[in-house]
Amino acid sequence: MNYDIYSHRYAVSILETEYEFAEIWAEVKHIINKISEQMIIERFEEKHFNQKSISRTINELLKEEFVAFGWEDESYIFQDTEFRGDTWRLDFAKENISMEVAFNHGSVVAWNLLKPVLASELNHVKKAIQTKMGIVICATQALKSAGGFDSAVGSYEKYLSHFAPLNNQLSVPIALIGLEAPKSFYIKHIKKNGKNKGVIKYI
Repeated sequence: MNYDIYSHRYAVSILETEYEFAEIWAEVKHIINKISEQMIIERFEEKHFNQKSISRTINELLKEEFVAFGWEDESYIFQDTEFRGDTWRLDFAKENISMEVAFNHGSVVAWNLLKPVLASELNHVKKAIQTKMGIVICATQALKSAGGFDSAVGSYEKYLSHFAPLNNQLSVPIALIGLEAPKSFYIKHIKKNGKNKGVIKYI
């Protein structure tokens, strides 16, 4: 997949030039580039043909690849069992990097950006994981439109708008990756049993 990148606090420069991050950053780019439009089409039509969008398909493909490369999935930020559930966990973590794959509601954009901060900074609650920077993967507005995403999903553009007001709170480097729309197909919605269902339409 093609993508745009926004670098907060020189995140991309650090990822590309510092030894402890360079290999893992290369993995991240390799995985995203590996997810082809044909892979998305085949997985959607095989497993997610009743879905309205390709969000679950992309999420699943990314998860398979990251786990295959040794990323820990659904890792909790804190050790205390009081802080469990989706709210207090990262999607992926590996060697000083915490990652969110964020195709969820726009109301949690700020929280998704703050999770890498919680995982990286010292805290009064004992940590289960300690990282040094974050990566957030989300959908551009173009991907939302072409991929049949719900309009309420937080877009890359909405994430970008949060960096200025949260600048002091986002104290760790964060690389924001916005996945671009496919070039060979789009999702058309049709009604099935009163609900919207996505159908692949080739361009």
